[in-house]
Order: sequence, then C-alpha cells, then structure tokens
Amino acid sequence: MAVVEAVKFPKAVLFDLDGTLLDSAPDMVAAIDAMRARRNQPPMALTELRPHVSKGGRAMVAAAFPEVPEDERQHWLPEFLDSYEQALGRHSVLFDGVDAMLAALEQSGCIWGIVTNKPEYLARQVIPVLGWETRCAVLIGGDTLSERKPHPLPLLVAAECIGVAPEDCVYVGDDERDIVAARAAGMPSVVALWGYRLDGDDPSAWQGDVMIETPSELLRPDAWPVTR
Repeated sequence: MAVVEAVKFPKAVLFDLDGTLLDSAPDMVAAIDAMRARRNQPPMALTELRPHVSKGGRAMVAAAFPEVPEDERQHWLPEFLDSYEQALGRHSVLFDGVDAMLAALEQSGCIWGIVTNKPEYLARQVIPVLGWETRCAVLIGGDTLSERKPHPLPLLVAAECIGVAPEDCVYVGDDERDIVAARAAGMPSVVALWGYRLDGDDPSAWQGDVMIETPSELLRPDAWPVTR
C-alpha cells in the first residue's frame, strides 16, 4: 500500500508586518492627525486612510494632504515618521487569529520572521511591544539593505539569515509588492486578503500561490502553498 505523507506546515514563513500581522492603521492615522492639527486641519476618518497604510508613509501623507505639491510633501516624511514613532504601539493590535496562527507554526517547528518596508528602527520598536523578541527569527526593514520590496533581495537575505532555502519558505503579504518580491525570490506566497487595499487593487491579478481571507484559515497546514 502507498504511504500517504501527512501535510505539514512550511519549514519557514516570512511575513510582511503592517496589514498582515499587525493592524497598525490606528497608529498611523494618529500620526497623520497630529500633522494635520499642527496645520489647523481637522482629523481624518480611519476609513479614509486605512487603505493607504500598506503603501507606506509617502502614500499616507499624500492621501492626507492631496492639495500640497508632491515635491513639498517629500520634505514632510521625516515629520510623519517622528509623529508615528510617538504613536507607535498605542492603538495598533494584531489581526484576529494571528497569535493563534504564529503559535501553531511554532508548535510545528516552523521558523518565522518579518520582512517589511517599514524603516528598521521603527519595526524594531514594535517587536518588544508584541512580545516577539525571542520568537521572530529575523527582521528586515525597508532600509536595512540597498533594496526594498518589490525587489527580492530582502526576502533572499532573510531566508539566508535563518538558513532556509527560498523555495522552502513562504512569504505572506497584503500588498502587490509583497507578491512580486516573493515571485522574484522563487518563494511561494500567500495573499493576505484581510489587509489594506485600495479600491482599485485586484489581488487575483498579483499571481500569488494562494489567497487567504483570514489568519485563522492558516491554522490548517493544507491551506499553505506547497514548498519544495
């Protein structure tokens, strides 16, 4: 009789941070509102800014101040990052099901880490707030290396740091840049549909290996894309 091998979790999983593991939109909106208050402008609704979070600080500032010329807004990014650092961890929470998913991965012996476009110094401040200092095996920020997502280099370096071949890792992200980077790195990918997306985004066109509606679905080993 043929022996059927049990389906297992991947050997390693790398995650995007904002919009994938962490619902950081409230902190970022607080940062934007602080900037607006300094300019005597009213606060913005979370629903207005939430879809822009995964696009980064420049996109957040552009969405909050569309009337300001782009070349002027570029000089406002340090102010946004300073304001965001002040709000860091005050309002953000893990997406429902993330904690259980990470625990299931760890119980299976899976290694996990984070590859984000958030500046590394900010990402490193988030990790202890979440109690992940000894759990997260690798952290690559948007300014850690010479390239950032959608370039594959951050994913390739992260895989090298944890000693796992890219084809044995899975990358999970909520933005097209995440999936483009994973594909270029030869890494199977999961499209996190619970994250932040603009109305015009079409995740089905990103060519991810699987699309998942909630973190809780990833409690099942068979929900993950097949690795080598």
